[in-house]
Amino acid sequence: MSHFSNIKTKIRNLSSLKSALNDMGIDWKEGSGSVRGYQGETRNAAVVVEQDNNYDIGFSWNGSEYELVADLQYWNQPLTVDGFLRQVTQRYAYHTVIEATNKKGFNISEEQKNEDGSIRLVVQRWSA
Repeated sequence: MSHFSNIKTKIRNLSSLKSALNDMGIDWKEGSGSVRGYQGETRNAAVVVEQDNNYDIGFSWNGSEYELVADLQYWNQPLTVDGFLRQVTQRYAYHTVIEATNKKGFNISEEQKNEDGSIRLVVQRWSA
C-alpha cells in the first residue's frame, strides 16, 4: 500500500516553480528523479527535494499541473505542508507575473512587501 500523497496545485510553469524554491532557499534537483518513500518505494518527479530522513518531496507533472508528491508521515520541513505550499505558491505567482509582464514589455517600477505577507507590484511600460 502506497504511503505517497499527491496534492494538487495550480503550478504549471516549471521555471517559475524552480525560482520559487530558490527564493525559499530550498535545495532541489531537476530531471526525472525519484522521490524516496516508505520501505524504498519511489515516485518519479520533475523536481525533487531531498530530506535528511531519506523521505523526499517532489513535484510531478500530472498532465495539467505539477502536484506535490510526498509521504506526509515523514514530512521534515520547517513549515507545515500547507505553509510550505502557500509560500511556494506565492513565490511561484510572483515569478509567473514577472515573466509574463517582461514578455509584454513591462518593467517593475515598484515592489512592496506588506505586513500580511502579500506583495504589491506596480509595472509600467514606456511606448515611443
